[in-house]
Amino acid sequence: MSATSPLVLREQLDAVAILTLNQPEKRNALSKALLEQLHAALNAAEQDKFTRVIILKANGPVFSAGHDLKEMAASNKDELQGIFHLCTQVMELLPSLAKPVIAQVHALATAAGCQLVASCDLVVAAVNAQFATPGVKVGLFCTTPGIPLSRAIPAKKALEMLFTGEPISAEEACRLGLVNRVVPAEQLEEATLTLARKIAWASPRVIAQGKRDFYRLLALDRAAAYRSAEPIMVEAAASPDCQEGIAAFLGKRAPAWPEWF
Repeated sequence: MSATSPLVLREQLDAVAILTLNQPEKRNALSKALLEQLHAALNAAEQDKFTRVIILKANGPVFSAGHDLKEMAASNKDELQGIFHLCTQVMELLPSLAKPVIAQVHALATAAGCQLVASCDLVVAAVNAQFATPGVKVGLFCTTPGIPLSRAIPAKKALEMLFTGEPISAEEACRLGLVNRVVPAEQLEEATLTLARKIAWASPRVIAQGKRDFYRLLALDRAAAYRSAEPIMVEAAASPDCQEGIAAFLGKRAPAWPEWF
């Protein structure tokens, strides 16, 4: 691969932007350069008024092996701080985007690669995919990957993954809640696109507001969440999107959603 080849590719299929990690010779390690390009690509897809859903996938035999260990070994403390801060910015960006992000995982996702998957809104995995946080095996506990992981699966299972570094299968990841659905490898692309298109059909404004409120309410206790949710529902029910959706349903026609951008 040429040194000038993009580390993140973009393809557009109707309302779906497909971002592909494209450094297979390095197992799509999350180097500073790749993280910078991924951050830029996500922001570009967010700003594109034609994009309603983002799919994140990867080329090569590994989805992502996590941080680039050679880069880390050659970095001083200040440089390491910059790498980890950039990684956190990417992981925090994913749930903050107005557009849903679906991880399409075809193979192994480890350490920060597993963190990347767990930070996406939805995950579709091939049956042969695996997930691991093996930092302990090189003397580095996967503390930051553990943040989204522990919010996706039960704490005791997350700790087992973090303590042992052993991978779990796609099917176990699905049972635990890290993965939404598991499909045969040859059906992965179509299954992910089908899910993306189902989401893209809905009002982009409703999806954006719903995603924002979901993550905000998730951090509250139940009573506080209900207090916050009630006025949200009132405003939403009175919105042009809801009025159009109800009229379309009663009129047995497809909705014509108001412009968002």
